Order: sequence, then C-alpha cells, then structure tokens
Amino acid sequence: MTKTLDLLIKGGTLVNHSGIGKADIGVRDGRIAEIGSIKDESAGEIIDATGLHVLPGVIDSQVHFREPGLEHKETLAAGSRAAVLGGVTAVFEMPNTDPLTTDADTLADKVRRGRAGMFCDFAFYVGGTRENIAELPELERLEGAAGVKVFVGSSTGNLLVDDEESLSRIIATINRRAAFHSEDEARLIERKGLRREGDPTSHTEWRDPEAAMISTKQLLRLAREHGKRIHVLHISTGEEMRLLAHHKDVATVELTPQHITFTAEEAYAELGNHAQMNPPLRDAAHQEVLWWGLDQGVVDVLGSDHAPHTLEEKAEAYPASPSGMPGVQTLVPIMLDHVNNGRLTLERFVDLTSHGPQRIFGIARKGRIACGYDADFTIVDMKAERTIENDWIASVCGWTPFAGRTVSAWPKGTVIRGRRVMWEDEILGQAGGEPVRFLEALSA
Repeated sequence: MTKTLDLLIKGGTLVNHSGIGKADIGVRDGRIAEIGSIKDESAGEIIDATGLHVLPGVIDSQVHFREPGLEHKETLAAGSRAAVLGGVTAVFEMPNTDPLTTDADTLADKVRRGRAGMFCDFAFYVGGTRENIAELPELERLEGAAGVKVFVGSSTGNLLVDDEESLSRIIATINRRAAFHSEDEARLIERKGLRREGDPTSHTEWRDPEAAMISTKQLLRLAREHGKRIHVLHISTGEEMRLLAHHKDVATVELTPQHITFTAEEAYAELGNHAQMNPPLRDAAHQEVLWWGLDQGVVDVLGSDHAPHTLEEKAEAYPASPSGMPGVQTLVPIMLDHVNNGRLTLERFVDLTSHGPQRIFGIARKGRIACGYDADFTIVDMKAERTIENDWIASVCGWTPFAGRTVSAWPKGTVIRGRRVMWEDEILGQAGGEPVRFLEALSA
C-alpha cells in the first residue's frame, strides 16, 4: 500500500482547539495533514502514543543561551539540547550576548549559528538601545527576529535603557510587540546600599516591588501614549499583576515557573545564591496574586527565563554572584506537576505555552495542533513520577534549582516539523533547528 503520510502519531490523547480527547495525527512534509482515526498502513513511521498526552509544541519565549561570547555558561547547541530534552520545540533567545544582538550582522550571525547547531527551532530578540532606535523597524522584521527586547532595569549584559526620552522613542518607533525587563534603574541605584555582603536574601530587599511597579507604570503610560503593544516579562509582584489586568489592550504578561513555584524565604534558605535572579523571588503573598493572574487569564505566556551561570560564578559572595538560573529543561515537568496538583488545567498550560505565544507574537504555523500547522508536538506522560536531578541537565552550567524535586509528569517525546528529535530522554539524530517565522514579517 502506498504510504500517504510520513508520520502517524497513534492512540494519544490530544489537547487542541477541540478540547481533550483521543485522536490520531497524520503528518506530511513536516506539517499536520490529518486529525482523526487514521489507518496504520498509511504511514512511513508510527509513534504509539497510547496512554500519553500529545500537546502542541511548547514554545519558551524567553531564554538566554549566551552565545556568542559567554559559551562557558551556555551555548546554542547545549541550550537547545536542554530544550528538546524538556519537551520544548522552539525558543526565543535574548540579545545580551557578546557582542550584543543589536544590528543586522549580529542577528544574522546568530541565525547562522542556530541553523548549524540548534536542535529546536528558534528566534532571536534584537536589543533596543539608544543608538539603534532608527533601525529597529527594519531589524524587527529580519529573518529570525523575535522582535525587540529592552532592559529598562539593569541585569546581565550592557543593554540598559534607563532614560524616559530614549524609552519613549523606542516604543514610538517599533511596530511589532516589544518585550521589556521592567525595573526602575534610578530606584535600584538609590537602594544599592541595602545589599548585604554574603547575604543573598537582601537581593529581594534591594530590588523591591516598588522598583518593578514604577517601571511597569511608565511602560503602560508610554504604550498608551504611542498606541503600541508591550510585553512585560517575568512579573514578580502582586501589585503589577493587578495593574496589568486593567491594561490588557496594550500589554501582555509573562510569568516564570520560578516565581510561582519558589517563595523567597524557602528558596534562599535551600538554595542560597542559586535562588538569585532578576527580578527577584518574592514572598507567598505576592506569589498568590501571581497565581490569581494566571487563573484569571491576565497572564498570556510562561517563559523559563533560562539564564545559566556556572557553579563557580554562583559561589561568589553576594552581591558579586550573578543573577539567573537555568530553566528551559524543567519548564514542562514543573508546570505539569502543578497541573496534576490542581493549580491549573492542562488546557491552560497549553494556552500559556503554545496558543499564547502563537497569538501574541503572531507566530506563523506554530502553536496549535491543526491542519496546515507545523507538526510540532510535546508528548508527555501525565503519570510518570520522576525526580529531577542535576545529571539530567544538558545545559553547560550543569545544575538546576529544582534538583531533588519529585514531579508527577514527564516529557516523553519532542517532535519538531514531523521529525522525532527526543524520545525517552534520548536525543535522536543531528541538529536541525530552523528560524521561527512571524506573520508580521512574512515578506522579509
């Protein structure tokens, strides 16, 4: 019998626009060709997904893979291996590398590196600076560009834009939705004296909720003034979440698994400097409002903010220790554990990690299990109890803040454009990542 499909995923429980239910998926030429009851004889390769859930490919829209220039912390190859081992099919990578990703040449270099060595699909943010404002409308439409990223508060790298005039000009100039690290730099400078040598718990005191709130209010005001769209990354405070609920016409919202899984008190006690990140972890009162925002639909996407540093760097005495922790490989198991514990539904997880990124960033042909879309799937076992360990982590840094945590679900397989790239903790074949395409840049 003539094989009419390249791949058939048989007997799985799908989570898509029709809800949750059993159905087969037929793939041809890297795209979804058919959903329903499909005969085995029609396919060249068959994946038996009996007892498993088949989700749209998870998209992690905030990772730092550190290449070029900081490969001792992470590389595009290692970070993407971590992604597919964790069930992530595409990532948006940040511009605070060395050199910074702020022009067409540095973006093209990353795209070339991605094609040569990444295991998942990819896009790269272009850093917005005072110097490249006029070029941003062109840069945000180039191949492989996820859009513009602006650091309003200082973090790792040298991309700070802390004056309102420049920030206003950037927001006025861009056309696509831009992403923002939102902390007020003036307040951070004013409060630096609150940092205590060797005490990472003072990180949360220094970078206080008011620093985040001042910046987010400013971003919302400028977005309205210029009629533009903003995406506020890694929200950490309850006040911001309640504020953003009133501005959903101009602002979209990201949460990280860290901010809704760890509280500052427990994390610093258990992890010390390894819990240090920007913006910092907060107390349980803030965390409950973050969950409220997730429950109420204020939150649009989950991003891991995968930001690895070496163990040696993290062991430096605070505040010399760098901020950030790895997370792309643990996003799926940590959040599916929350699903099994009743904190969110499986449909909401899919909305946050597939449908949400597709919707707010205008991703072409990804983020849904529907005919004509890329055959990207995150296949998970919702009954697989596993303990996360450092030796599972593929990142160059070799550690995770979730080491020793037992979870109740696990990524079984990762399929990208019809190609099985991970199955049962094993990466299959060679790197084959391609740039993610966007509706607002299809003619680029």
